[in-house]
Amino acid sequence: MSDYKGAALMFEAMPPAPVLLADRGYDADWFRQALAARGTAACIPSRKGRKVPIPHDAALYHRRHRIENMFGRLKDWRRIHTRYDRCAHAFMSAIALAASVIFWINQGGLSLERFSPT
Repeated sequence: MSDYKGAALMFEAMPPAPVLLADRGYDADWFRQALAARGTAACIPSRKGRKVPIPHDAALYHRRHRIENMFGRLKDWRRIHTRYDRCAHAFMSAIALAASVIFWINQGGLSLERFSPT
């Protein structure tokens, strides 16, 4: 299934946003038109087979890797990767906990120097 077909199922539930960053899998004319109707700018690179490429903000698109890296780090957690939780709220709680720990580690939270008496 193409990415934009899955997005069509969730399109109405998406919160409003000024810009949507997406990969080439979301490059469809109807998807771009639906985003424009909502007032959302599309930062989507054109597919290689498109006859007339649609320009996008390359600098803004380059920042998308941070989001992709975060999903990769979350999937390092076995509980999230295999989704042991049956309930959606328990799964979302596990994601929130993992994201908090990842953020804490990236901010230098595991430094033992902060806890050593001086």
